[in-house]
Amino acid sequence: MMRGGTSMLGIVNFITFLASIPVLGGGIWLASRANSTDCIRFLQWPIIAIGLAVMVVSLMGFAGACYRQTWLLRIYLFAMFFVVVALLFFIVFAFAVTDRGEGQVVMNRRFLEYQLSDYNGWLRNRVADQQYWATIAACLRDGHACKGMRRGVRDPNTGMMVAESPAMFANRDLSPIESGCCKPPSSCGFNYNNETYWTPIPGSSVADPDCYKWSNDQQTLCFGCDSCKAGVLAGIKKSWRKVAIINIVMLIILVIVYVAGCAAFRNAKRMDNDESYGMARMTKSRPSRFQF
Repeated sequence: MMRGGTSMLGIVNFITFLASIPVLGGGIWLASRANSTDCIRFLQWPIIAIGLAVMVVSLMGFAGACYRQTWLLRIYLFAMFFVVVALLFFIVFAFAVTDRGEGQVVMNRRFLEYQLSDYNGWLRNRVADQQYWATIAACLRDGHACKGMRRGVRDPNTGMMVAESPAMFANRDLSPIESGCCKPPSSCGFNYNNETYWTPIPGSSVADPDCYKWSNDQQTLCFGCDSCKAGVLAGIKKSWRKVAIINIVMLIILVIVYVAGCAAFRNAKRMDNDESYGMARMTKSRPSRFQF
């Protein structure tokens, strides 16, 4: 039976169990993006593991509070401490590896463009690794990352569907991967034919090496460009920051629960000691009727 602080701990742990669902959902969301959009397959597992750990530990604390099992509360506090540390470490790590890099504004363009030189650190080196990037590029191709680029508009004269005009395309709000991987950089000055088909101007010279990596082959496009790697990094940054906000809220809840758990553990031990002491006093306060 729950009493006082232990009853409150049971309620709080049940709420924590429910709150762990968004954390687990964030990990599953990252996993779905890893298979279709960001193509980074190692980032979601720490989040999923932490979400599952919070669920298990919350159930452990709920059971310990319900049945006032001090040994179970002791294990619960020990496990909760490591969960809090792991979650704090992941939040710091997520912000540390995504602290650099922003999209660059281009004149007469609504969308941003991305350069690999704007990023640094472990995650940038990981993505830029030639062998690892080959896996990411294959994932982007297989996931048809540029399929959403194509838009048709109806020609008012013929009534047929045609590619949107250059002005309409310039006013598009492209994702980082679409901007970096599905079109050449604006600095190349290529002629626009449609969203994924651009032709260089004869005799023009360009300084950006990505301009020479661009191909109108729909299986190649700019998947070998540094701008594509930067677009992937920008996409990861946006995804991680969204999940990190959920994790920060969860961390605050876990710290509160941990403090409540420590108080409940002390309360449970004190109640056990008081009951034992009280039973001893009751025995002494009821002496035998037979006095010799």
